[in-house]
Amino acid sequence: MTFWIVFSVMFFMLAAVLYIYCTRNTFNTLDGFITARHTLSTGPAVATIFASIMGAWILFSPAEAGTWGGLTAFMGYAVAQALVVVAFAIFGPRLRYLAPNCSTLPEFVFYRYGRGMYVLTLIVSMFYMAVFLAAELTGIALAVYLVTGIPLWITALLIGGSTLVYTTYGGIRGSIFTDTIQAILIIPLLLLAFFGTLSSLGGFGEAVARVKSLEPSLLSFKHIGAWEFTATLLIAVFAANMFHQGLWSRVYASRDTATVRKSFVIAGLMIIPVVMIAGSFGLMAVAENTLTSPSSALFEVVLASTPTWVITVVLVLAVALVMSSADTLINAMTGIVTVDIARARKDISPKKLIAYSRIITAVICILVITTASQGYSVLYLFFIADLVCAAALFPVFFGLYSERFPGWAGVVAVLCGILAGALLFPDPAFTRGNLLHSFSLALFIPIVISLLLGRFTSKTVDLANLQDKVHDAVK
Repeated sequence: MTFWIVFSVMFFMLAAVLYIYCTRNTFNTLDGFITARHTLSTGPAVATIFASIMGAWILFSPAEAGTWGGLTAFMGYAVAQALVVVAFAIFGPRLRYLAPNCSTLPEFVFYRYGRGMYVLTLIVSMFYMAVFLAAELTGIALAVYLVTGIPLWITALLIGGSTLVYTTYGGIRGSIFTDTIQAILIIPLLLLAFFGTLSSLGGFGEAVARVKSLEPSLLSFKHIGAWEFTATLLIAVFAANMFHQGLWSRVYASRDTATVRKSFVIAGLMIIPVVMIAGSFGLMAVAENTLTSPSSALFEVVLASTPTWVITVVLVLAVALVMSSADTLINAMTGIVTVDIARARKDISPKKLIAYSRIITAVICILVITTASQGYSVLYLFFIADLVCAAALFPVFFGLYSERFPGWAGVVAVLCGILAGALLFPDPAFTRGNLLHSFSLALFIPIVISLLLGRFTSKTVDLANLQDKVHDAVK
């Protein structure tokens, strides 16, 4: 198993490095390093979007939801995750129209709203993606330790360091290339693990019968707690992923507007069956009746009931998932910072900017690898990031359509949403508060405030002129 883990990591890294080297003269600009602007046709765009959003979280969260919320919970998870990807088919073309030379979401916010909203959006985006990246590396490190006993820091260093190599070397090009390979592998590997586990449990009918005898409510759509969980996810997952710069970079990497629409819709639809299959492992863990930790339900049922080849498939799948999301997140955070440097320091040459970009990437990776090697739970940080994203969601994207919504109004709306959500936000032990109520306040309070302030303000922003204001900071 250790061999296959190392082999998978080395394969993806070396494949990316070889591709980047062979195409080094084709994409030799800083813009190519950050965005690969207008280069992706529908097929590669679908692959990179799908692989970028499919991280190791699908091996943990949907199955955990299935152990206590059943069908309703992991189906809701699938729909929530798919909806946000499909939403990019709507908002992506709009952003490309308003700011065709833009590179990042915070860059657009800077020119549309000014520094106040820009700072808020920058903090929200970077915090969310850093937590996401730390969670991915922590998850794979814990999973590998559970199966093989390899120390956390070794796995975090191996996967994080290998991803760092090709991300710093080729930027987004390496990420897109490996995403294509990983997208081809993810579904077959997941299906192999699914049918291998199901067969070990005696087949579909036997597994369902066991669940019915132990926890029949998991197969019912009348599970109230699961519906509340689904509503919470619809807000939290949708809001957070709208600030995922990795997805916005794919908007600009797509060849044209039609490609953006088609690619994000197809990728969103592909997500639904994948998350549902992953979630079904939670039901299989319940059927096995040996569940000790819901968060590792998938790995527990695989270790307890399947032959070695299934366990190996799961580990290779986990590596592919982590590297597909990690390289996207690293490149996305690097892109945000690099574009900001380019805008603030116009005298810096592209060569120096690429050097700065690589240094920034390395620093980010070192910090995240160090965090992941400690095995900390990042669940609570995720919820905090989701809350802030929920508060910022409407004010930020309202500016794509409304000309009567100034930056100061956006700042007020976001801060009020955060404060309102914080009133009912659970404590770290989850002994008080309510996530659904907290996220609902964080989402809807800014909507009301934004609409009111937009209605009574006389100042307008000429959206048509943003095409000239948002210049191409990286060339």
